[in-house]
Amino acid sequence: MVLNLIFLGPPGAGKGSVAQAAADKHGLIQVSTGDLVRGEVKSGSDLGKEMSEIINAGNLISDEQINQMLEAKLKSLTQEESFKGFILDGFPRTTPQATELENILSRIDQKLNGVIYITSDEEAIVTRISARRTCKVCNKIYNLVTNPPPNGKCECGGEVYQRDDEKESVVRDRYQVYLEKTAPLIDFYKAKGLLKEYDGNVPLQESINRGMELVEELL
Repeated sequence: MVLNLIFLGPPGAGKGSVAQAAADKHGLIQVSTGDLVRGEVKSGSDLGKEMSEIINAGNLISDEQINQMLEAKLKSLTQEESFKGFILDGFPRTTPQATELENILSRIDQKLNGVIYITSDEEAIVTRISARRTCKVCNKIYNLVTNPPPNGKCECGGEVYQRDDEKESVVRDRYQVYLEKTAPLIDFYKAKGLLKEYDGNVPLQESINRGMELVEELL
């Protein structure tokens, strides 16, 4: 059976970890629009050069460009004999993108099987993300609460630091943007009977276990 999924939730809700567990267990391919953009830019294609200029100017890649790359990627995946399904990471973020995703899937003869929504409140998100620290040398990620760096440094000996996008004020801004733009997707997918949700304000392994249970209900 082919299983095509979306994971939704605010930044820091644990979507990536749960999605990775589902991908590993069921042989699904995680498709990140961020990775698609970086790959296109690195390829040096005409589209990549155009997007590089947009990014360097501090602007956002258009929905049309994202849609173009995403459709090409998904079409390519579905043509592989080993294709078992995909998990979308970072897309859709808005209801217009969700509508266009339906059009893309229709054109490549695929359908969405489910949307896993991991809920989490603002304070829990702020606490979780603002406690992250990243090694300047090997990029290993620590958490000052749950997994602090030994003796204040990475195990490789490198200094750890807090990324700008993980500072409290920025995290709160990101949460508000999520509420304004992405949260309407909840109603969109609920109306289609695709939404399954659970409370992500639990230890990570517990969240992964619950997410996997919901994924397996779709099989």
